[in-house]
Amino acid sequence: MFDFSVVVERVVGWVWSPALVVLCLGAGLYFSIRTRFVQIRHFGEMFRLLFHTDRSQKVGISSFQAFAVALSGRVGTGNIVGVATAIGYGGPGAIVWMWIIAFLGAGSAYAEATLSQIYKEEHAGQFRGGPSYYIEKGLHSKPFAILFACCALLACGLFMPPVQSNGIALSFAGTFHLPPAIIGAGVALLIALVVIGGVKRIASVAAVVAPFMAILYVLLSLVILAFNASAVPGALADMFRSAIGAHELFGGILGSAVAWGVKRGIYSNEAGQGTGAIVAGAAKVSHPVRQGLVQAFSVYVDTLLVCTATAVMILATHTYQVVDGNGQLLCSAAVEGLGEPGVGYTTAAVSTLIGPSAAGILISVALLFFAFTTIMAYYYYAETSLVYLLGKGRREKMALWVLRFSVVASVFFGSLKEAKAVWSLGDIGVGAMAWINIIAILLLSGKPVKALRMYERQQKSGKDPYFDPDELGISGADYWKAKKHQNNR
Repeated sequence: MFDFSVVVERVVGWVWSPALVVLCLGAGLYFSIRTRFVQIRHFGEMFRLLFHTDRSQKVGISSFQAFAVALSGRVGTGNIVGVATAIGYGGPGAIVWMWIIAFLGAGSAYAEATLSQIYKEEHAGQFRGGPSYYIEKGLHSKPFAILFACCALLACGLFMPPVQSNGIALSFAGTFHLPPAIIGAGVALLIALVVIGGVKRIASVAAVVAPFMAILYVLLSLVILAFNASAVPGALADMFRSAIGAHELFGGILGSAVAWGVKRGIYSNEAGQGTGAIVAGAAKVSHPVRQGLVQAFSVYVDTLLVCTATAVMILATHTYQVVDGNGQLLCSAAVEGLGEPGVGYTTAAVSTLIGPSAAGILISVALLFFAFTTIMAYYYYAETSLVYLLGKGRREKMALWVLRFSVVASVFFGSLKEAKAVWSLGDIGVGAMAWINIIAILLLSGKPVKALRMYERQQKSGKDPYFDPDELGISGADYWKAKKHQNNR
C-alpha cells in the first residue's frame, strides 16, 4: 500500500544526505577563505550599508527594504519552532553547529547576493535577479537555470508556505483553542491582501514588521535570561560540550547534532539556498558588493541573534527534552507535558517568567508576525522564479494570479496538516535549491571575489566604489554595462 509520508521521508533522506551537509559547510569555508573572511573584515561596513541606496537607479527597492525582505524570509518558524526541533533531536550542541553554518554561511550569502546583483535584469519596472539569472548568464546553462527556477517555484510556492502557516495554526490552536481551519483561513486572507500588491507592498510591510518583531523578541529573551542568569553558563557549557561529542548524555548523537544544526541553520538563515540572492537582485545599489555585504549581515541577525535568543531561553530554563534516532529519551525536561519538539519548548521557556497563558499569547503573536512575513518573502521568491520561466506578456500576468492563488491555498492547507509532514516537504524544497545553488556559486566563485577586490581597491584610493564588469572581464552583466555607457555619455 502506498504511504505518502514514507515516500516523503525517504526523499528527505536522499536530499539531506551527509554529502549536502559537507557541501554547505565546505562552500561556506571556501568563500570565507577566498574573501579573507569578508564577514569579519567588513562587519562595520555591513551595518553602514543597510541604509545606503543608489538613488540614481529609478527602479528597484532600497537596500534596507531588500535586507528586510530577506530577513523576513530568514526569520520565521525556523527561529522559534526550528530551533526547538534542532535541540530536541540533536541536543544542545546542534545550536553551536547552527552558529558555525551561519558564520561560514555569511561567506556564501555574500557570494550569491553579489552574483545576483552582477547579473540582475530590469523587468517591468523592477529588478529581477537570483540563481536562475546568474546560472544562465554566468555558467551559460539555460537547462540548469530552469531547473533551479522550477525547484524554487515548487519549494517557495507550494512546499514551504505550509510550514509557516502550520506553526501559526498549532500555536494559536493551543493558546486560543481555535479550529486550525479558521486560523488558516485568516492567515491566507491576510497573505492575499499583501501579495496582490507585488514586491513594493511586500517590501514596505517587511521593512516595518520584520526588524520591529526581531528587536522585541530579542529583548524578551534578554529579560528571561536575566531572571535565569545563574543557569546561563551551564547552558552554554552544555552546548559546546555536546557540539564536540564530549557531553555524557549527548555524546552518542554527535552526528545528529551536526546534521540537525546544519539543516535547521540553513532552513532558518537560507545562506547558500539561493532565496536570499533572489531578493538581493531587486535592490538598487551602486555596486554589487554592497548588497552582498548587506545580505551577509542578515544571516548574522537571523542565526546569531534571533535563533540564539530562542536557544538560550530554552536551555537556561531547561524546558526541553532530547531523543535519539530510535526515539529513546536521553534527557527529560524540568516541566511536564511538552510533547514533541516544537513551539511548546519556547512557550514553556517564556512561561517561566510570565505564566503559561500570557506566554502562549506572546509566542503565538510573535510566531504570527515572523511566519507571516516569511510567507510574503516566499511568495516573492516564487514570483521571481515564475517571471524567469515565462518572461513578459499576457501569459505572465495570468500565471502570476495562478501563483497567488496557489500560495494562498497552500497556506490554508498547511494549517490542516500535522507538523512533521509539512516540515518534511519544506526540507525537500530547501535541500533541492541548496544543491543546485551551491554548485553554481562554487563554479562562479571567481566573480564575487574579483568584485570584492575591485571594491576594496576603490575604497582604499578614496573613490566611491563603482562597478565596471569590463574591467573584470565579466560577460553577461548587461545592466551594469548599459549603466556604464549611459554614465560615459
